[in-house]
Amino acid sequence: MKRLQVFVVSDSVGETGDQVAKAVISQFRPSFEETIIRRFPHIQAEEHIRKIVDLAVQQNALIVYTLVQKEMRTLLNELCEKEKIHAVDILGPGLKSMAAFMEEIPLETPGIVHQLDDDYFKKIEAIEFAVKYDDGRDPRGLLQADIVLIGVSRTSKTPLSQYLALKRFKVANVPLVPEVEPPEELFQIDPNKCIGLVISPEKLNFIRKERLISLGLSDDAIYAQHTRILEEIKHFENIAARIGCHVIDVTNKAVEETANVIIEYITSHK
Repeated sequence: MKRLQVFVVSDSVGETGDQVAKAVISQFRPSFEETIIRRFPHIQAEEHIRKIVDLAVQQNALIVYTLVQKEMRTLLNELCEKEKIHAVDILGPGLKSMAAFMEEIPLETPGIVHQLDDDYFKKIEAIEFAVKYDDGRDPRGLLQADIVLIGVSRTSKTPLSQYLALKRFKVANVPLVPEVEPPEELFQIDPNKCIGLVISPEKLNFIRKERLISLGLSDDAIYAQHTRILEEIKHFENIAARIGCHVIDVTNKAVEETANVIIEYITSHK
C-alpha cells in the first residue's frame, strides 16, 4: 500500500481543511492506514508557503489548502505546479463563484468564522453552568439559573439542560426522590423559571428497565417497579404543587421538542 502524506495548509486554524482531507481520505482508506496528515496553521507569509512546498517535495506530500487571500493561493498554486506537487484548493473556487454571483469582493480576512464573540462566550458559560449544577450537585446554582428543571429519574433533565445551554440558557436541574428532601433554594426561586418534567408510568417503567439491562442488571429491581414509579411521580406532583411551577409531559416528546416548549414558556413569562 502506498504511503500517503497530506499537508493541510491554512491561514487560520486549519480545521476546515483537516476535516475535508479526512472525509476524502476515508473513501480510500477508512482506517487511515499508512496515512499521515500534518497541519500547518496560521500561514500568512510567502516565506512560509515556500518552505512548506519545499518540504512537500522532499516528503512527496499532497497539499490541501484553505487560504482566503488570493495572492497566497496563487503563490502556492504556482509553486506546486512548478514542483509538480498535487494541491487541492478548497476555498478558492467557492470564493470565486460567490464573488461572481454576489458581484462583491471577499474580505479575505483569515479566521473570521472562528472569531470568539460575546455569543460564543455566553454559550460556553451556559454549558459550564449546566455541567456544574447538573443533578442537584450544588443548590446554590438554583438561585443563579435562568431555568430550573425538576423531575424523577430518567425524564431527560440532563440532556435538556445541555440542549438549552446551547441556546445560551443557564440551566440547573434537581432530581426528586421521596427519601430526599428537596433543597430549600428550590422554594425560593421564581416559580416561572421552574419547569417540572412528568412522564407516564408505563413509559418510565420501560425506560428504566432498558437502563437496567444496559447496565447488566436485572430489570425487576425496585427502581423499575410500577409501585415505586407511582410513588415517585406522586412525590414529584406534591413538590411541583408546592413550588407552583409549570409542568410539561415529556412522555412522547423528543428533547428538542420539549426544549422548544420550555423556551417558549420561559420567554413569555419573563
